[in-house]
Amino acid sequence: MNRIPRTQPIARADTAPDAPAAGRFLPAVLSVAGQDYRIVDLPGVFGEQDYLRLPVVLRLLLENAVRCMRGAEREAAVAALRAWLDAGTSQAEIAFQPGRVLMHDTTSTPALVDIAAMRDALAEAGADPALLHPVLPVDVSVDHSLAVEAYALPDAAGRNMAHEIRRNRERYRFLRWAAQALHGVHINPPGTGIMHTINLEQLATVVRVEGEQDSSGAPPWLVPDMMIGTDSHTPMINGIGVLGWGVGGLEAQTVMFGLPTMLRIPDVVGVELTGALRPGVLATDLALVATQRLRALGVAGDFVEFFGPGVSTLAAGERAVVANMAPEYGATTGYFPVDAAVLDYLRATGRAEDHVARVRAYARRAGIWFDPQARPRYSRVIRIDLDSVGMHVAGPRRPQDLHGYGDVPGLLAALDGDPDTAADGVQAAPVAQASRAAATSATTAPAAQVPQAASAPQATSAALPRFPVAIAAITSCTNTSDPGLLMAAGLLARKARARGLRVPPWVKTSLGPGSPAAASYLRRAGLMDDLSAVGFDIVGYGCTTCIGNSGPLPAAVAASAAAGRARPVAMLSGNRNFPGRIHPDLDLGFLMSPPLVVAYALAGDAGVDLSTAALGRDADGRPVRLRELWPTREEVAACLRQGLDPADYRRDFAIARRNPLWHALDAPASPRFPWDPASTQLRRPPFAAADAGSQLGRYTAYPLLVLGDDITTDHISPASAIPPDSLVADFLVERGEDRHDLNVFASRRGNWEVMMRAAFHSKTLVNRLCPEAPVAHTLHVPSGEILPIWEAARRYEREGHAVVLVAGERYGTGSSRDWAAKGQRLLGVRAVLASSFERIHRSNLIGMGILPLILPPDASPDALALAAGDRLEIDAPPGSLRPRADVEVVLHRADGRAQRHTARAAVETGLEIQLLEDGGVIPMILRRTLGTAGR
Repeated sequence: MNRIPRTQPIARADTAPDAPAAGRFLPAVLSVAGQDYRIVDLPGVFGEQDYLRLPVVLRLLLENAVRCMRGAEREAAVAALRAWLDAGTSQAEIAFQPGRVLMHDTTSTPALVDIAAMRDALAEAGADPALLHPVLPVDVSVDHSLAVEAYALPDAAGRNMAHEIRRNRERYRFLRWAAQALHGVHINPPGTGIMHTINLEQLATVVRVEGEQDSSGAPPWLVPDMMIGTDSHTPMINGIGVLGWGVGGLEAQTVMFGLPTMLRIPDVVGVELTGALRPGVLATDLALVATQRLRALGVAGDFVEFFGPGVSTLAAGERAVVANMAPEYGATTGYFPVDAAVLDYLRATGRAEDHVARVRAYARRAGIWFDPQARPRYSRVIRIDLDSVGMHVAGPRRPQDLHGYGDVPGLLAALDGDPDTAADGVQAAPVAQASRAAATSATTAPAAQVPQAASAPQATSAALPRFPVAIAAITSCTNTSDPGLLMAAGLLARKARARGLRVPPWVKTSLGPGSPAAASYLRRAGLMDDLSAVGFDIVGYGCTTCIGNSGPLPAAVAASAAAGRARPVAMLSGNRNFPGRIHPDLDLGFLMSPPLVVAYALAGDAGVDLSTAALGRDADGRPVRLRELWPTREEVAACLRQGLDPADYRRDFAIARRNPLWHALDAPASPRFPWDPASTQLRRPPFAAADAGSQLGRYTAYPLLVLGDDITTDHISPASAIPPDSLVADFLVERGEDRHDLNVFASRRGNWEVMMRAAFHSKTLVNRLCPEAPVAHTLHVPSGEILPIWEAARRYEREGHAVVLVAGERYGTGSSRDWAAKGQRLLGVRAVLASSFERIHRSNLIGMGILPLILPPDASPDALALAAGDRLEIDAPPGSLRPRADVEVVLHRADGRAQRHTARAAVETGLEIQLLEDGGVIPMILRRTLGTAGR
């Protein structure tokens, strides 16, 4: 085991507000290149032997507690972490104070709308609205609403950006107001990249300098870069040794305004990596294997840390791919410690050498430098032999459902109920080599604004296979931050182009890299033209298809699916494939590596077994098989050497920040935002009030909805395109909007009236109270009427009836969006009773004052078999609730019978109890701010 190099502690008590107090918490001094820095002497605090037994993630939590906490609270945190070593688990709470917050536009918009509304509430109470502003740096990425409308065109990115600014002008003006009015809020304009790649390439420091030399001569602090983000895939930054995780926007608001985030000291699952990936196997394959293994183990709410000699065989970009999938395997983190590969990544992305030196020196001295032979104490351990990982896909409906890529035809055939639907994979030459149809239909944008390529022949629906590849998307989140995966996709495209293969005209192709630097290194490697030749032109720098902004389906696919002749399939390099997420009309999708996406696009038929069959035929009529096109490790390495230039990252980001369309937007210059009562994008929300009140109590409630397992936040609060034939569309059209240009649900998150009506708007959602009801409808029990959910909720409220919601396992899995909880609060839901909750959604419910209750195994939705007229009595009055306390639930049947059950409060900390008693995050912040103002 590596020993930690020693430094001398500062030989005096330091009473600065941000410094540990005297005694054993004295800071030490670390000198790097002639500059002194204060650091927390963690081995001195904890004892070196015990300290090195801690998982690295807990060493980082220890550092945060020692540096940020004081007195008895700090002593208790250190003691609790020491006790964790004995049991490998703990029920003790610890305060965590991140150094920064990262948000994207569709989570920042509702959070900033809340802040704008809270400023109004302060002003109306006679306080200065400018008192309310974040106390931590908040970076916002504008990346989540860009839609793929133009594609397979060299200027697709510019066309899509123009639509993005046009549709979201009002929302973006609001973001620009927030950046001016709120200290510390910084907006990264559209086109600069997705938040995770910006974090990796631009924002993350791994180790940062805090403060300056003070008046007494004490040097500045050197501290680990630790952060939170309002996207569930924030743990991608764990790939380069930065501790960070995803939270809901409501939890982020508490942190932004100076409160720590309280967490139970987590269980830490160690994943031991041995061996090395075989040639042809990519980081995506490892990420999918890790997702399957860890989801099967059950790591919800746990921290995951990777250790063992196999870690050292992975580049930092490859680690980031695995870390990105943490929410898919259910964990809070997917952490890889700092080592030489991280330093290489910092240099490759343009960080200065003195910065790299500080990271190296601090990580070694603080004992967070990776030792491939170390075996810290973990709560549980699993092993993944990298040599055993093969080429995989995941799907067709969940990211944890792992399969060999050759299994896809059989899976689809079984779903279709007809084993004969699995094709042999050799397409007729006229189909495989047809010219591409260019951009889009007019489903979401007028054709005049995104012109068709008039000379390109269109596919007919009769030509489609049973399982056409409708969408083939290399998306930005999971994979494109690893340049090697994009190089591999480009190499496969190059080889396919050389053999004369084309993508069939019914396949909608797209490439959405994580940052503009990707375009530079692909061009320098000579691969951009090859990708373009097979339809993978860059469509923009945003989440695009992965978040559901895939734009309209090709007309032939839509017609064939509507006629029942085809079951379209999406192939993407993203992280989620829940039914309806990629596109509202698609319920089948597979996750895979970028080069495999290109291969399926070329085949055009998801029923093809690419492990044996041909993708198509070349100009000489010879079959072309995947193994002939698959890039070698040496080819990828050669392209990386040719293509990568550290200067690209800073230069291209700076150019993108000068986006003229963005900077042409004007913005109000006032401490309060001037709301437009006619706006369909921004409305002051009714829950931004100090007197919202607690929803705890003793009450009897009707179930508003009864749902099954795996209800995702996409089901609860969709992000995809607003269907033109929906009730939400009717509401917007009544207010002057164009029915065929309504944008995506995510773009309307600043308007509570739209989002309330959008709640539970999913074709794939089954409400067991009335299974045959239309989308987003439920049964209003007293009247027996089937009504829109929001209308039924309003009627219950007028009649004085409480409502709750009942669901099965893994309620709230998926994205971190706080509107999944806000929508339920607006519907009057006082408690959600579920068999289990996903971590972030549970937190968001509490942030909106909604009590999450875990049903006992004998009281699942299936076992309860709730029927019309059944009601649930909840006994949870204010002052009585404790973390993880039992809560009595009585089921009153419509026939007069009563059944008693004991549920458990899914509440982890005292702060969460306080939030529920205050009515949620917003009332708590307002009351504290008014108290500070003396009112």
